[in-house]
Amino acid sequence: MDSSKIIELASFTLPAIVTGLVAYYLFKSYFKDQQNTRRWLIQKDNRKDILPLRLQAYERMALFLERISLSNLLIRISPISNDKNDYANFVIAQIDQEFEHNIAQQIYVSDECWSLIATAKNATIQIIRKAVLNDETKNADQLREILLSSSLEKQSPSSAALAYVKNEVSQMW
Repeated sequence: MDSSKIIELASFTLPAIVTGLVAYYLFKSYFKDQQNTRRWLIQKDNRKDILPLRLQAYERMALFLERISLSNLLIRISPISNDKNDYANFVIAQIDQEFEHNIAQQIYVSDECWSLIATAKNATIQIIRKAVLNDETKNADQLREILLSSSLEKQSPSSAALAYVKNEVSQMW
């Protein structure tokens, strides 16, 4: 082949290749931008739909924490017998039942918030179990009195978790 033919072929091919590469990168960036825009619009629509569900989950968690606070729990649940162990087991069963009823809400709350809620539940159960082991506690009514007086003296575990829930909801706006 003649060198002039090679130079002529290169002079046509090289600009075509450069133009093709420029077009490829421009189209690639354009389509990537369009995809990001579509993704953003979908997320925006999903937020509109998910926000009420998340708020409802936080409301249910606040209600759960209020229901398991010792003062509310012991007023709502009266002793079924004089045996302190029976009463403690019944109260703990009520807490567990409330928790299991709301367990699906963990999908909508943050992991840290859910962890604090579970910790508040476990700490409340632990307080009840410690009070049962107290030698001064003879029957269910005394257990109830001891737990109520301790709830007045110290901040309940559920109130700390409730404060966190309120803070997290206020940050959603």
